Amino acid sequence: MAAAATPARGLLRLPAALGPRSCNYHAPPPPRRRPGPQWPDPENLLSPRWQLGPRYAAKQFARHGAASGVAPASLWPSPEQLRELEAEEREWYPSLATMQESLRAKQEAEEARRRAREQHIAECMAKMPQMIETWRQQKRERWEKAQADKERRARLQAEAQERLGYHVDPRSARFQELVQDLDKQQRKRLKEERQRQKKEAQAAAMALTEAQDPAVSGEPSS
Repeated sequence: MAAAATPARGLLRLPAALGPRSCNYHAPPPPRRRPGPQWPDPENLLSPRWQLGPRYAAKQFARHGAASGVAPASLWPSPEQLRELEAEEREWYPSLATMQESLRAKQEAEEARRRAREQHIAECMAKMPQMIETWRQQKRERWEKAQADKERRARLQAEAQERLGYHVDPRSARFQELVQDLDKQQRKRLKEERQRQKKEAQAAAMALTEAQDPAVSGEPSS
């Protein structure tokens, strides 16, 4: 029991022995800047490039004043730089009048687009009844044409069936060829009929014109 208490008392005395010596450390003071301006060596390749420009010279003048040896006039921008700054300011920071004019032009353009759209809608709505009637008429004409084609096809098939006999399969090649021939013949007859009617109409119109104007027919007027 006494042997176990001896190491414990030694551990309790260890912080007391190390405590005073651990407070003897003192950090070194930060390096002090040399008085006066500090200029880098332009011939030294290790010199930072940002320290060789006018911004670093302006920084030295702001810190040390006239002791820096920087001429205050050199800190002002050149006429070319002033023009560039003015152009940049006009582009990115326009004046209040310019912004108001731009906003007014934008509002006028939007208003013109709105009026044009409303006018287009009004014109379309005015044409809507006629467009609907035209669509219905076209639909009716397509239906009538389809019905006429269907009836014509039925008549051609009936005629072909009558010529070949009712025992012939309507799906056979012979039957289909006959239907095509009959269709061509019918189309040819219709074309000739339209041409004949056209010629008769032209002849009737010419006769009517001659009857109304004797000078055209060459007869002397009474």
